[in-house]
Amino acid sequence: MTDPFALFDAWFAEATASEPNDPNAMALATADADGRLGLRTVLLKGHDARGFVFYTNQQSRKGADLAAHAQAALLFHWKSLRRQVRIEGPVSPVSDVEADAYFATRPRDSQLGAWASDQSRPLASRALFEERFAEVKVRFEGGAVPRPPHWSGYRVAPERIEFWQDRAFRLHERRLFTRADDGWAEGLLYP
Repeated sequence: MTDPFALFDAWFAEATASEPNDPNAMALATADADGRLGLRTVLLKGHDARGFVFYTNQQSRKGADLAAHAQAALLFHWKSLRRQVRIEGPVSPVSDVEADAYFATRPRDSQLGAWASDQSRPLASRALFEERFAEVKVRFEGGAVPRPPHWSGYRVAPERIEFWQDRAFRLHERRLFTRADDGWAEGLLYP
C-alpha cells in the first residue's frame, strides 16, 4: 500500500482483532515552552485523512504543553503483532461540534469525572476526589451532562508516519511516509 492512512487502517483492524487490551492506546509525546518533554498514554478516539484524535482536559499538563508548543508525536505499539506506528505533526483542537458529539458517547460516570477532576494538578487525598465526584453527580442528577468548557479533543495532523515491522535477527522493516506537496513520499529506513 502506498497510502499511509489505508495501511494504518489495515494494521489498526488487525490490532483491534488481536490485541487483548486497548488496541487504540498510543503514547503521546509533547514539549512545554521550555522544551521539557512529557510522555503519557492516551486513547485514539478517531482518525481519518485529517489526522489522529484524542480527548483530554485542556488544563492538564498535556493541554498546557500543546498550548505552548502545538506539535506532538504518537506511538502505537502492538506487541502481539510485533508492529509499531510512529506519527509526528502539528496539533490543533477539534471543533466544538466534534468534541460535543464524542463527549455525548462517553459513559455517564466518565462525563461526571471530567467535571470532578482537575487533571494533572496536585490532589490532597483520594477522598477529596471522590467527594467532588459525588457533588458533581448530584449537580447533574436527572439531566444530561454537558461537556465541560475545559475538556476537548486534539487532532495530530501527520507530517511523518513510520510503520515498523519486527523481523528476525533485527532485520526489521521500516517504511516512512513523509507529507509532500501533492500527497505522500514513501521511503525505507535502515533498522
